[in-house]
Amino acid sequence: MPSPDPLTQVAMNPTPVSDPGSQPAMVSPYIYPLDDFYARAGLPLPEIEVIPGDVVPEPYKTLLVHRNDMTPTLEDHYGCDIHLEILNREERGNFYFREVVLRLDKNEQPVEFGANKITLNLFSPPVRRLILEERIPLGHLLKVHKVPHHGCPKAFLRVQSDDLINRSFGLAGTQTLYGRRNTIWDEEERPLSEIVEILPPA
Repeated sequence: MPSPDPLTQVAMNPTPVSDPGSQPAMVSPYIYPLDDFYARAGLPLPEIEVIPGDVVPEPYKTLLVHRNDMTPTLEDHYGCDIHLEILNREERGNFYFREVVLRLDKNEQPVEFGANKITLNLFSPPVRRLILEERIPLGHLLKVHKVPHHGCPKAFLRVQSDDLINRSFGLAGTQTLYGRRNTIWDEEERPLSEIVEILPPA
């Protein structure tokens, strides 16, 4: 039987794993590495539901349901460059984890909340240095430096916002938001980045 198209596939149950020295994490291919950050902070995950891409409402569908990088998509949508606000970060060997808010350069408007796992040793030293400077989003760097890659969204998400997401977006109360879980692969099918991307209300 052929595997389902990642633009419409549904979720599996997360698998609990133990991480020595930290709270056990619920690792799921559909919300990782966001679940990792929540577990390490001792926070319960917000309510997250995996939904088919074809039921994501507009304008989120146009912004999410594709195989393109999110940063250039958002920069085109808003007509403005984007920079990072780092909420949390950690390096573990060749892996660099960061929890971020993407903000417009022109007015600091938040346009994405995300959690990213980047495989540092798959990038050239100049690009790796820019990643660790924590100013320019990965998608912008991939575009400007012409890094060969392709994206493959694993799932689309309906999220009920919690206190962390509300603070990141300047929201109040529980909001229904939409996002996706994406993997960016290099030419040898190695994962450059695994990322959960959640958008603010339209």
